[in-house]
Amino acid sequence: MVKQKIGLMLDENLLTFLDEVAGGNRSEYLNKLLANHRKQVLEAKMIAALGEDIKNSDYLEEIKDWDSVVGDGIDAISPATQG
Repeated sequence: MVKQKIGLMLDENLLTFLDEVAGGNRSEYLNKLLANHRKQVLEAKMIAALGEDIKNSDYLEEIKDWDSVVGDGIDAISPATQG
């Protein structure tokens, strides 16, 4: 993954805390911290979107239709894989 150098200003007490917890590698610590936060934000957005989907009766009907066919042929052996 490509990394880019940036400059930022931190409150003195936050910088002290960062130095205490980062284990000598501020960049790695901040990368992990932001990656975890991004994951939480995306999960929250996904949960919110799914909550909206549940309120949509047209969407729920379509899901019912797909549920009836989703497994059709999934266990079938295709001629290409028979050997």
